[in-house]
Amino acid sequence: MGNAGDVAGPATVTAAFAPEPHSAGAARRFVATTLAAWGLPEAVEVACLLTSELVANAVLHARTPLRLVLATVDRSIRVEVHDLSPLVAAPRPLGSNSMSGRGLHMVDRLSDAWGMAPEGGGKQVWFALSA
Repeated sequence: MGNAGDVAGPATVTAAFAPEPHSAGAARRFVATTLAAWGLPEAVEVACLLTSELVANAVLHARTPLRLVLATVDRSIRVEVHDLSPLVAAPRPLGSNSMSGRGLHMVDRLSDAWGMAPEGGGKQVWFALSA
């Protein structure tokens, strides 16, 4: 393994996933493998956790094929999950007994920035991390 200097300039990779529960795990493996190849092992744990949350949300709520885009510029990582649903991704209020709905709260707390943007008839939900 190397360090963040292993990535020469901006790099972007894309992968497609089906709207199926196993896609969250496949997306995590894709992110982990890519970040390790780019020499960014220090970002793997948080990037994989947050990717899993966004992909799981897309599978559960959008129920459409999705595309994951992973990009790096300098020491910044951006992960985007694109789906074909116009449903807005927003954190839900949490009660003390909530069994779900914590994913976007986690993305908000652990990422440097995150957001959602309409795209065609669907959207992209993204987060950024410093590596």
